[in-house]
Amino acid sequence: MSKLFKYLLNLIPRPLLIRLSYWVRPLIALSLKGKKFTDPIDGRSFRSFLPYGYENPRENVLSPSTLSLERHRLLWLYLKNETDFFTKTLQVLHFAPEQAFYKRFRRMQNISYTTTDLNSPLADVKADICDLPFADHSYDVIFCNHVLEHIPNDTKAMQELYRVMKPGGWGIFQIPQDLKRGKTFEDDTITDKKERAKIFGQYDHVRIYGRDYFDKLRSVGFTVEEVDYTSVLPKEDVEKYRLAKGEIIPLVRK
Repeated sequence: MSKLFKYLLNLIPRPLLIRLSYWVRPLIALSLKGKKFTDPIDGRSFRSFLPYGYENPRENVLSPSTLSLERHRLLWLYLKNETDFFTKTLQVLHFAPEQAFYKRFRRMQNISYTTTDLNSPLADVKADICDLPFADHSYDVIFCNHVLEHIPNDTKAMQELYRVMKPGGWGIFQIPQDLKRGKTFEDDTITDKKERAKIFGQYDHVRIYGRDYFDKLRSVGFTVEEVDYTSVLPKEDVEKYRLAKGEIIPLVRK
């Protein structure tokens, strides 16, 4: 199963993969129905989740129903339990909208919801994160998850995120991060796609973020809270929801 998913993920362009998943996932979800693991986003339970990953697929992490990964389920729980996101009237900007959230956020009556990306078929506005077409101080909440590791000039992208966020606004900017690494690693001389995938996790990633990621956000002007939400959840919930123990949610405020 892992080898098959790895092959398909590398073979099929991501926009097409998103479209195909709408047809395939109901069948997969039905075949894995059980009670051992639960996706908190839709409340459905399964005997196991699916593997996911490019170079070294992680077992039992991809929800068959919402296609959520560990980070998506962690963020959902945090938003539901610790914020007023689902109740307060908010202007929301969502970069590269994740399938697990897209339709659910779109249906919410309390938010005005705008999605943006250069390539995603789910984006309302096709835009470069380093040159956004939005006015200053436009959004109460910004989600920019697993985007910045693709952006060569991430400082400029962070500055644009800061510019379009309202004073008093907040956001969550998740990234793949090696918390054992003090400093972020980049090397533009590595151009071979296979070598980049081996070193950076994906061929289209341009860096491996270390703990200095939070300080880089602070240098742009954000106040940053490094939220280790799995540390406050019961251990049985971390396993039940298949979360990544110790994963940090970067909560930023302006």
